[in-house]
Amino acid sequence: MKNKWIIQLRIILPIMLGTAIFAFGLLYFIIPNQLMEGGVTGITVLLNYAFDISPSLSTLVINIPLFILGWKVLGGRQILYTGIGIALLTFFLGLFERLIEAGYIVPFKTEHDFLLAALYAGVTIGTGLGIVFRAGGTTGGSDIIARILSRRSGISIGKVMLGIDIIIIGSSLFFIPLDKILYTLVSVFISSKVIDFIQEGAYSLKSFTIISDQADQIAQTITVEMDRGVTLVPAVGGYSKQAKHVAYCVVARQEVRQLQEIIKSADARAFVIISEVHDVYGEGFKEE
Repeated sequence: MKNKWIIQLRIILPIMLGTAIFAFGLLYFIIPNQLMEGGVTGITVLLNYAFDISPSLSTLVINIPLFILGWKVLGGRQILYTGIGIALLTFFLGLFERLIEAGYIVPFKTEHDFLLAALYAGVTIGTGLGIVFRAGGTTGGSDIIARILSRRSGISIGKVMLGIDIIIIGSSLFFIPLDKILYTLVSVFISSKVIDFIQEGAYSLKSFTIISDQADQIAQTITVEMDRGVTLVPAVGGYSKQAKHVAYCVVARQEVRQLQEIIKSADARAFVIISEVHDVYGEGFKEE
């Protein structure tokens, strides 16, 4: 039972941190500078611009029916952490709204340097969402709609969300100038890159697939000199039909040059495939 609670906290605490950062970025950078956001968050921003409705209220009102619909269509287990994300986002939006109204937080508002606002908005929003997504949660809204429409139509979730974002950001032309929408695109681009960076892991590794007649010798040298594990996979040459081994291992970026030298020393004609690896669990890397 204790372990179960620890697992739950390891999921909920990052969602809490991520929604807090997201809410802060929305109220500190986006709204004061009349920028936009995609998804249901974009609708709450539009409602704020058009009718001065608080984002916390509109976020809650819009997401409640979507959450109920998602619960019925997608199932309770799949939508649970989305509900937690919605609740926490609503709470932090309300909290920061009160702090701003009381003067404890002064939003970043600029009259000229909107690029700076867009860049910081993208970094902040992307960091918040990246943490939430990495923990397995969402902030609700268009994510629920996208999952339902994807299941019913067969269209990918990414395409559905892109379509929703285009409609919402396009609708903002009636409320904000075109140049603000262009700055918004900068913010959205930066946000997407930050989300990818956080989800894929801060340290990017390299995997080596080594096809060589000297694979056994290369594997032994890697094990001794680099203290890295190597997997030898039995293979057959497509042209020669000769049995051989393919060596596979993962190393940190700073070890790439050393591994290349080991391979060249053993077999200058080796065929080597180098690929990006964004997360590794196990001995010698992260332990879960």
